Amino acid sequence: RDWLISRQRYWGTPIPIIYCERCGTVPVPEADLPVLLPELEEWKPTGESPLKTLGEFVETKCPGCGERARRETDTMDTFVDSTWYYLRYLDPDDADMPWQPADANYWVPVDMYIGGIEHAILHLLYSRFVARVFSDLGYLDTREPFANLFTQGMICKDGVKMSKSKGNAVPADDLIARFGTDTVRLYTLFVGPPEKDVDWIDRSVEGCSRFLSRLWRAVSLVKDFEPAGGMPGPESMTEAEVALLRKSHWAIKKVREDIEKRFHFNTAISAVMELVNEMYRSVPDRAGTELAPSTMQVLRFAAESAVQMIYAMTPHVCEEMWQMMGHSTTLLETPFPEHDEAMLRTDTVNVVVQVNGKLRGNISVAAGAGQDEAEKAAREDESINKWLEGKTERKVIYIKDKLINFVVS
Repeated sequence: RDWLISRQRYWGTPIPIIYCERCGTVPVPEADLPVLLPELEEWKPTGESPLKTLGEFVETKCPGCGERARRETDTMDTFVDSTWYYLRYLDPDDADMPWQPADANYWVPVDMYIGGIEHAILHLLYSRFVARVFSDLGYLDTREPFANLFTQGMICKDGVKMSKSKGNAVPADDLIARFGTDTVRLYTLFVGPPEKDVDWIDRSVEGCSRFLSRLWRAVSLVKDFEPAGGMPGPESMTEAEVALLRKSHWAIKKVREDIEKRFHFNTAISAVMELVNEMYRSVPDRAGTELAPSTMQVLRFAAESAVQMIYAMTPHVCEEMWQMMGHSTTLLETPFPEHDEAMLRTDTVNVVVQVNGKLRGNISVAAGAGQDEAEKAAREDESINKWLEGKTERKVIYIKDKLINFVVS
C-alpha cells in the first residue's frame, strides 16, 4: 500500500536511492549501506518527510559520475522494517550475514503470530512476502514464516474504537497513578476474550483493584501458616477443607488450559477470583476462632496457588506477596503449580435439565450415570416434572454428566 511510504516519520527506514541529473535514478552502492538517519535534536511534523529540510543529508554525490546529486528523502514505515526484524534478532551482531541460516531454520516458522485484525492484510502479508524472498535467496528453508495466527480484538470506548486520532484514548498514566500498574494490566486482560472487541469501562478498573486488595489480605492471613507439605489426605479433612482443596486444583487446571489453549486470560483471572472467594468461605466467621492445622495448610496451599496463577498478569504485587509468605526464590524461578486429577473426580455431578432447550432445573446424579438414571432423577424432581406433565415426549437428549433435554409437544 502506498501509505507505507506516504506516512512519513523521521524514524522510518531510509530508501537507498540517489537522484542524478545525468545518471537518473541510482541505487546507493552496497559498500555504502546502510543509509543511516542523521541525528536530530528537535523536529516538528509537517506531513512531509523531515529529511527534506536537512541539506547535509539530501546533498550528496552521484556514485556513477561523481556529480552533485540528491538522496531520496522518503522513508519506509515501521511495518516494512519489522517484516524481517524477528529474524535479525536471532543474530543481531553478524556483520557479514543478516543471520545464520541454520539458526533461522531452527526457530522458523514462529509458533504463533499475534496482532490486530488489520495486521492480517498489512504486516502479516508483507512478512510472508519477504520470507519468500529470503527463501528464494537461500536464507530460509520455509516459505511460510508463521505456523499459527491469532487476531486480537479492539478496545472500544463508548462503542467506538479507542485511538489517539479519535481523541477517546484512556491515558494509562492516570490510571497507573491511581491504581498501580498491576491493576491496569489485570483489567486490560480481564475486560473480555482477547479475540473479541470489548468496551472499556473506567469503574470496572476499581473492581480489579478490590480483588488484588482481597488477595493481599488473604495472603496476610496465611503468611505464617505452615506450607502444604505433608498435608493430610482428603479422607481426614473436613468438608470445607476438601471443597477448598478441590477448588484449588480445579483453578490450577483451568488457568493453565485457558491460557495455553485459548489465550483466555479473562476466564483464567475469573477462576482465581473464584478460588479467593472459596478461601474466604473456608475461614470461620467468628473472630478469634482457632483454625485446625489442616485448615491452615489448605488455606496456605490455596493462597500460594492463587499468587502463582495470577503472577503472569500482575507480576509486581505477586512477587511482594510471594516474599511475604517467606519464599527465598522468586516467582520467576518457581514452576507453575500442577493440579491433581484425582482431586477433580467426584462421586456425584450436577446435570442441567432443559425442556425444549430451556433451562428448567438441575439434578444431582452419580458421576457417569446412564440416561435412564438421569431421566428418573429428573422426573422425580417436582420443579422439573411440572414442565413434563400432560406433554407428549418426542425425544430425550442426554449428554453424560452434563445435560438432559426433554423435547415435548
